[in-house]
Amino acid sequence: MQKHKLAIIGMGNVGSAVLVQAVAQQLAAEIVCIDIDGKKAHGEALDMTHATPAACSPDVKVYSGGFDECKDADVIICAGGPSILPDEKLDRLILAERNIKVISGIMKEVTSYTRDAVFIMITNPLDVTTYLAATRFDYAPGKLFGTGTTLETLRFKRIIANHYNINAKDVQGFMLGEHGNSAFPAWSTVSIGGVRLDALDKYYDYSEPFDKEKIADTVVKTAYDVLLSKGWTNTGIAMGACYLAKSVFLNIRCVTPVSAPLDGEYGLSDVALSLPSIIGENGVDKRLAIQIPDSELEALHRSAQSIKEVLKINALI
Repeated sequence: MQKHKLAIIGMGNVGSAVLVQAVAQQLAAEIVCIDIDGKKAHGEALDMTHATPAACSPDVKVYSGGFDECKDADVIICAGGPSILPDEKLDRLILAERNIKVISGIMKEVTSYTRDAVFIMITNPLDVTTYLAATRFDYAPGKLFGTGTTLETLRFKRIIANHYNINAKDVQGFMLGEHGNSAFPAWSTVSIGGVRLDALDKYYDYSEPFDKEKIADTVVKTAYDVLLSKGWTNTGIAMGACYLAKSVFLNIRCVTPVSAPLDGEYGLSDVALSLPSIIGENGVDKRLAIQIPDSELEALHRSAQSIKEVLKINALI
């Protein structure tokens, strides 16, 4: 049986949460922690290593190292770079200038050792950093993608499930577009147990009217609610990233919205944003340009324009 190797780049709040989930889910037999602060990476790896003898923990090999450890990694998850601080504007796009520099440096290091690993981007602004990394460093199409609106989709399902008091895993539906303020619910994709959106009230219990606008607003703003409450967001995105990594390691071929450069889908190009995608052992095996109504198509184009403005300002297109 193949022994998979995972590299985690950036061991801040998000990277450390990814490490915890990766070990708990037994994603890989070997996990290397990489950070510009070598002591931080060493400490996180050492702390986790001392947890592995516990009866409930798998005996995973966890250690710290440099970028050269990427050379034989099967999957790389990148969480490097600063996040929004509690006193900053609540918009991930403000991070573009500083994190473009960070990701450029990381990609130069990684690609000096490998372009074979599937690379999963977390660093914000997610669609900007994904576009940069996927188009400027000669990575094969599909091999490098961002977590995108996978996290918004998880939040979307949880909010709808709470409304109808059912298991969130039984909710189908996607948030699409930017991983950020212009993300939008693709209401045309929503169903529960085979029941479409417009008939949900007939079959499921609820205590208040279903308010689409309120739900859409809550999905986007809940990230900032978490940020302002505890100072950062890390648990949800770590779970989402590990879900994607697991689909790569085990060739699960899950269908979830991730960010990758568009090539004419919906008349869009020169931008990365989230569309439903099949994720397997090679990364993004297929992008699904599903049929959506005009209102959602307009929302997708608005989202693309929001991201493109930042790409243009930073001379990436």
